[in-house]
Amino acid sequence: MRLPFLFLAAAILIISLSNSGFAQTAPVDHLRVNQDRIEARIKALSRYGANPEGGVSRVAFSEADIQGRQYIMSLMREAGLKVRIDAAGNIIGRREGRRKDLPPIMFGSHIDSVPKGGNYDGDVGVIGAIEVAQVLHENNVVLDHPIEVIVFSDEEGGLIGSRAIIGELSEEALNVVSHSGKTIREGIRAIGGDPDRLKTARRYKGDIAAFIELHIEQGSILDDERIQIGVVEGIVGINWWEVTIEGFANHAGTTPMNKRRDALVAAAHLILAVNRIARETPGRQVATVGRIQAEPGAPNVIPGRVVHSLEIRDLSAEKIQQIFREIQKEARRIEQFTGTKISFKPVDVTAVPAPTDERMRAIIAETAKKLGYSYKFMPSGAGHDAQDMARIAPTGMIFIPSVGGISHSPKEYSRPEDMARGANVLLHTVLKIDREGIGRMQGK
Repeated sequence: MRLPFLFLAAAILIISLSNSGFAQTAPVDHLRVNQDRIEARIKALSRYGANPEGGVSRVAFSEADIQGRQYIMSLMREAGLKVRIDAAGNIIGRREGRRKDLPPIMFGSHIDSVPKGGNYDGDVGVIGAIEVAQVLHENNVVLDHPIEVIVFSDEEGGLIGSRAIIGELSEEALNVVSHSGKTIREGIRAIGGDPDRLKTARRYKGDIAAFIELHIEQGSILDDERIQIGVVEGIVGINWWEVTIEGFANHAGTTPMNKRRDALVAAAHLILAVNRIARETPGRQVATVGRIQAEPGAPNVIPGRVVHSLEIRDLSAEKIQQIFREIQKEARRIEQFTGTKISFKPVDVTAVPAPTDERMRAIIAETAKKLGYSYKFMPSGAGHDAQDMARIAPTGMIFIPSVGGISHSPKEYSRPEDMARGANVLLHTVLKIDREGIGRMQGK
């Protein structure tokens, strides 16, 4: 007579353990993503906006972008996600968790490209995020936290979707004309958003438990060093200046060399100095002159005026200013022996430095190690939506190698096995955050 009672007790115990989360955590260490499915979906997405060079021109708000978004939403639904488009045009696929009192764990990236771009920038993070959701769905793993897979709108045009989420997409920005030919306002409407209701897309601190972005490195460090995973320490700040050099335009044939005030010669000295200062200063900062114009621009006239750009990037705003001061000091010296006048005008601060959350870095590194993947801590030299999300939620970034360090090019490529490794790290990072939280690393 005791057997039915024992069976009933065992059943109650199993249900109890399942509700407590034990039944969900026991098997999850063995979960892995489907590499072949990731690769097939990357190839399928590449059809939208494909160009003859082998890459994509899927610029935000274009017809190719709209079609690509429809494909992505179909994959989200297949992964068991409830899909919506917020007022900023961000696609959000949500799966509820067991606990209603917990905020969601969010992860994702973007699918819009630069003109004549590649098939991996942003796409790997989106396809990898959907794969994580699908693995959980297929294995009936329900987390305590809800999960949200996000596809940010118009990342390449200025982090439009994430700026809206943090409440910093201005009216002026909405009137900017995008690569599609539409204004940002028109583009958001075209993809299903509502620019008149942007406030409804905003999230605040505490609304998101954690944000993770999987991305290709877009540089060559991981590929050169044969390292499988990059644990991103932060996204660099970017400062721009317009540099104007005033000399004296004169006849190139009749003005002796020792009588010249050649603005282009002064610019050449300064450009070399920018390169030297950035290379010789300890650290990982970079400085670039990427645009230059000499006036009057005739072969037989000594240039009297030169305008060129200056960009400095680093994880530290203080280091950016240190490099800039050294460049200014060198400019004063160049003025003296060239007879020119050099001035610097701040043009824009594209982004302030955005460190990732130290606890998130530790979780990602620990996860990579447990999976048997080599990893290193490194900065991101390119901008990402994660830099905005870091202002409202504990944020982490996972890099995978870019072959040859090539990006924003049809030749951009990441190997299928590297995409799968990155998605596996994302999967088990999400599971670890759900199971243990992030406060345990450095205190809540």
